[in-house]
Amino acid sequence: MTGALEPGTMFAGYRIESTLGSGSSGTVYLVRHPRLPRQDALKVLSASDANSRARFVREAETVARLDHPNIVAVHDRGIERGWPWIAMRFVDGIDAAELIRRGSSALSVERVVYIVDQVARGVDAAHTAGVLHRDVNPANILIEALPGEPDRVFVTDFGIARTADRTAADTATGAVLGTVAYAAPEQLTGDAIDGRADVYGLGCTLYELLTGTKPFPRSSVAAVMHAHLVDPPPRVTAVLPALPPQIDAVIARALSKDPRQRFPTCGALAAATEAALLGSAPEPASSQAHRRSRLPVVLAGVALVAGLVAGAAMIVLGQADDPAPTAAASTTDVAATTTATSSAAPTSWGSHRFAIGLFPGLLPQTQDAEGYRGIRCSAVDSELEPISVDEPVGADIWLTCLGDGNPVERLTVNCLMVGVGYDVEPFTDMTVEGDETWQRPSGSGRMIWGTINNKGLLLIDFDRPSRSACGIGVVGLDSGRALYEQWWPDAPL
Repeated sequence: MTGALEPGTMFAGYRIESTLGSGSSGTVYLVRHPRLPRQDALKVLSASDANSRARFVREAETVARLDHPNIVAVHDRGIERGWPWIAMRFVDGIDAAELIRRGSSALSVERVVYIVDQVARGVDAAHTAGVLHRDVNPANILIEALPGEPDRVFVTDFGIARTADRTAADTATGAVLGTVAYAAPEQLTGDAIDGRADVYGLGCTLYELLTGTKPFPRSSVAAVMHAHLVDPPPRVTAVLPALPPQIDAVIARALSKDPRQRFPTCGALAAATEAALLGSAPEPASSQAHRRSRLPVVLAGVALVAGLVAGAAMIVLGQADDPAPTAAASTTDVAATTTATSSAAPTSWGSHRFAIGLFPGLLPQTQDAEGYRGIRCSAVDSELEPISVDEPVGADIWLTCLGDGNPVERLTVNCLMVGVGYDVEPFTDMTVEGDETWQRPSGSGRMIWGTINNKGLLLIDFDRPSRSACGIGVVGLDSGRALYEQWWPDAPL
């Protein structure tokens, strides 16, 4: 095939209606589905070399296994006349790059915050599935405006995406892919990359959405690469002095040269952005990157156990992308307190929402829903006091969940918003019954289980960058061994 497909042409069973756009990875057409009353977007490979074909096929395979409302879905793929093609959802809108070209009138601060949040949800979901995007930039963000409804925001073009295990092989060859204006330093040097490279790309995108300019505008590609490697991150307030100065700290952290100093997830970056621009900013990141040797969640878990022994009615911490402030039926006082404290709608997790997306099978996706094995969750502060989910987060996000005791009585999730991550360690008074490194298709980490105050306690941390800032503590049954055997094998982690 040479040249563009003309309207009316039949290709792979689809009728071509118009050309939507073209790029290095292919040409995208608006097509009529051959059997269903709908339009799709059909991407046809432009290049013919083997590497391009391999990346194109990989895009279809990668995105087809990602199921998230903020990721453009792939419906089908194939080869027609020797040319690979992908059929995708048609997004009737424009990309964020076009919004930037239209100027500040098209991008209010509130709209920027919303777009970054939606993109973060999609990218973090990909990370949870083991996929790195590696080219997060405004041209790969699609916005569909609907009358009377919030924009629908989608992440697209996973043409250079890689699973985490394949990325190590890429970097070993020194391959550099992605749009240079948004590329993390480690991508340019050929070092190993993880989800924090996408955090860097989203940080560059955030800067451009706010200011209308790329973070490192230079006269040549070499100069742009040099700036990514050595120049300090730009300040938003140098361009827009009316914006809160806290946004400069958010950009500085997102664009740190050292991945360990960046936000651990795109959701953490989105939450910090919202706090800086629409509320009070989170605490600044520590200048020393490190992993915590003790989880606050461990202390919380022990406090919960002590409360059980004393017969106190308590809430249990549970993490979620959007946990639910609902207590068990036997804890009516706590439930009433939570209801009185929270001003959010039952389905909204406000500033706490990013955490739920990291554990979608475990935590309730709305406040009025249940999580795995019926747990119900609330937002709390570091003292375990119920708080509104709309309160800006500080150094940590805390959530608490109540179970039915079969086998979980309480589940605690704590996510660190500044710093790098956690390493779990046994509590001083805990009788350790097991300590192992665990590995599943979703990732790996360390797990310790044992008994304290006649209650089972299970402590879990995570190696995968998207989850490494969080720890989970589970309380239940009369021993850690029993809890491990009854809860861990099927736990959706």
